Amino acid sequence: MRVRKPYRVKRKKSVFKNRFFWLMFFVLLFSGAIVYGITFASFVQIKKIHIYGAESIKREEIEDLVWEGVDQKILLFPTKSIFFTNNQKIEENLSKKFPKISQVNLKRQIPDSVVIEMKERKPLYVFCKDSGPCFYLDERGVIFEEIFPDAISLLRIKDMRNLEVKLGSKVAEDQLLNGIKTIESKLKEKTELSPQEIILFEEKMEVQTSQNFLIYFNPKEDIEKQVQKLILTFENEIPQEKRENLDYIDLRFGDKVYYKYK
Repeated sequence: MRVRKPYRVKRKKSVFKNRFFWLMFFVLLFSGAIVYGITFASFVQIKKIHIYGAESIKREEIEDLVWEGVDQKILLFPTKSIFFTNNQKIEENLSKKFPKISQVNLKRQIPDSVVIEMKERKPLYVFCKDSGPCFYLDERGVIFEEIFPDAISLLRIKDMRNLEVKLGSKVAEDQLLNGIKTIESKLKEKTELSPQEIILFEEKMEVQTSQNFLIYFNPKEDIEKQVQKLILTFENEIPQEKRENLDYIDLRFGDKVYYKYK
């Protein structure tokens, strides 16, 4: 007769004696401490904003906008942690709010500061929409500040094109802007004329000169070549003493130059 061994209940090993449990516990504890530290610890909360390059824009307005971008919520808890600042978003908000800013760069200074490096636009010309508002125009063809142009000595560009404009928008492409610069510099240098006003149409650009006659350019063609044609025409066909009687000079048609006296 076989004797049955008594059944023994095998005790489960306590989880607290499991090395893997304690390893994971300390890993999670350490990770949680790090996350808490970089999120909520006081020494990583942004306390100072340094601004470089602001000239006419009020620093207080820049700081207010930066603080708005610095304030964050993590799991519904507020934080100003330097590790959670969205640099790109803050830079975009600054550029949108202040069209006068041409370049902006935000840098973190660990542990508790951010640095705003910016560059303001400089006025190159005055840009006016027909009989509407006028703005400063910078070297990139961007309008950035509405103005009253009467007391401003910069060359005025009057736009008659079907073009919608708003602050911060590019209203003059590089080719057109470089052409206007060429007209302004070469006229003064080679002919002793200066443009008083430039009027932009879809297919034509009118330049009102200091001797009270018009010059017509094609803005879609090489303006420097058209200026060279103008200079040669003055040298070979229209001497200085006849220029005051000019009504217009038209440079828009190939190699030919058309002009008319009053």
